[in-house]
Amino acid sequence: MCGIIAYTGYQAATPIIVEGLRRLEYRGYDSSGIAFVQQGQFRCIKAPGKLNALVDKLYANPNPMLATCGLGHTRWATHGAPSEANAHPHISNDRKFSMVHNGIIENYREIKAELTSKGYKFFSDTDTEVLLNLIAECRKTAPDNLSAFQRAIKLAHGTFALVLLCGDEPDTLYATRKSAPLIAGIGEHENFVSSDVTAFLAYTRKVIFPDEGELIRITPNTCTVFKLDNLAAIQKETQRIEWDAQSAQKGGFKHFMLKEICEQPAVLRSALAGRLDLAGGRVVLPELEGLKSLKKPERIRIIACGTSYNAGLWGSSLLEQWGNIPCTVEIASEFRYRKPLLSAKELVILISQSGETADTLAAVKVAKSAGCVTLGLCNVVGSSLARETDRVIYTQAGPEISVASTKALCSQMALLALLALYWARQTKTLSGEEIQKHLFHFEQLADLLEKELPEMREEAKDFAVRAASARNIFFLGRGRSFALALEGALKFKELSYVHAEAYAAGEMKHGPIALIDPEFLTIAIAPADEMFAKTFSNIEEIAARSGPILAIADKQGGKNIRSEQQLNIPRVPEPFTGFAILPLLQLLSYEAATYLGKDVDQPRNLAKSVTVE
Repeated sequence: MCGIIAYTGYQAATPIIVEGLRRLEYRGYDSSGIAFVQQGQFRCIKAPGKLNALVDKLYANPNPMLATCGLGHTRWATHGAPSEANAHPHISNDRKFSMVHNGIIENYREIKAELTSKGYKFFSDTDTEVLLNLIAECRKTAPDNLSAFQRAIKLAHGTFALVLLCGDEPDTLYATRKSAPLIAGIGEHENFVSSDVTAFLAYTRKVIFPDEGELIRITPNTCTVFKLDNLAAIQKETQRIEWDAQSAQKGGFKHFMLKEICEQPAVLRSALAGRLDLAGGRVVLPELEGLKSLKKPERIRIIACGTSYNAGLWGSSLLEQWGNIPCTVEIASEFRYRKPLLSAKELVILISQSGETADTLAAVKVAKSAGCVTLGLCNVVGSSLARETDRVIYTQAGPEISVASTKALCSQMALLALLALYWARQTKTLSGEEIQKHLFHFEQLADLLEKELPEMREEAKDFAVRAASARNIFFLGRGRSFALALEGALKFKELSYVHAEAYAAGEMKHGPIALIDPEFLTIAIAPADEMFAKTFSNIEEIAARSGPILAIADKQGGKNIRSEQQLNIPRVPEPFTGFAILPLLQLLSYEAATYLGKDVDQPRNLAKSVTVE
């Protein structure tokens, strides 16, 4: 949610910031703004709505914008409705400071009451303006801007990524983070701060990842990191981002989502690269070496949100079936509050595409406080999850721009399957020959999907028109297909805004079947697996009640299903069928949303990275 880009250097700041904001649009937002200091005075230009509204205001202004340092922000409303007044950046009462902020200041009401008693006035409904004026108040007694920033941050409770610009230091930026992403980009005589590396990747690949409890001061030629508690300067390693800015462009596709669905064969190759020893019949995961509890855990607990939760649910059966390790899956937002009974002997796997999901990061702290070893599955190098967990395995999916996650899920499923095969060797649940056979089939998946995807998309188009006409949809599946049904329903309602719910097919008779009538559509996932006969019976129960059915099934088994239409699953050896069903479900949602004229890459009310509760 929200996007930050700040620049200081030798070039005009405004075009660079606007370009950065465009690269952050995918995160979801409802307003945007820019601030900079020119001729000793702050200028702040903001607009509700899409970024083009801000651009129109910027270039309608007759005054030249010559500043070489500035702040930019795309806001997704948390405190206060979308409006120009609530958009960021904000300016302090004394007009000496401007700031942008992602996150939530939980004690802003108490701070606001105290500042109001001192004569401060507030012109927005945001918690950001409150914290900014607290910095201005602290500056009255602090020796410098860095100290004032430190004092205010120590008084603030919540989650945040902040960038501050000071009127008396017009080429200097101050920044900090707490449970929210923030990255410094290190260029040649120019530096950047952003919530996402894609905002400045066209200019530099060198980055510094500040940790929680650190402040950074950035000028055109320096990036200095300080400890929050005592402002002692510390050395931080500069890292290099290996993928380039072109990876985040549409590459000829109409939408990022379609591009990212079609990238899944490449994602599979990337996720498996260097991790399959086909000759030796083993999975190579050096990230697990050195910790005995990762060699063969007694129990596994997977914690995640949204699509990542569905990945965990899909992978949990493989971890039990192949790895012979008891495995449970939990929603992070519930886990963190229910005072779970944890054992230091269990491994906690936390899954997050961005590595910045607030509830998942909170779950890390709960698990570690109980003495559990934590393992992160994450797509973003240097993210908070990567730093907070004991070990991290990167899914290597590359940048995912569309808000609705697609290829990230494919990579998460791949890593969970690899972990299951890794532990199958440790527990000897599978023979060496069985593991080798599975690895061979796994390695063939990318080529198969690449061949089948064009035909899958054409089939999905006709299927989607029928689904788009529904007002309510059940997605049904059993076993691992239930996890995919959950994801199918999630994607469909995310993109098309049509009400869709997922059920384990066997649960239909326990209540939901009462809703079935000739207007209530069911999309049934029925691969030719060990559960097919059971799923077939559940479909018959719906057909007997005149419920319309669209089936996702293989050609042989699906021919007996009483369905209006059928999407054919490519022939894939079990249990890898899910990697073929997944893009079918994604294409169905994509084509339905496109048919209905929805904003596919930026669905309403959604944000790419949920960094607040």
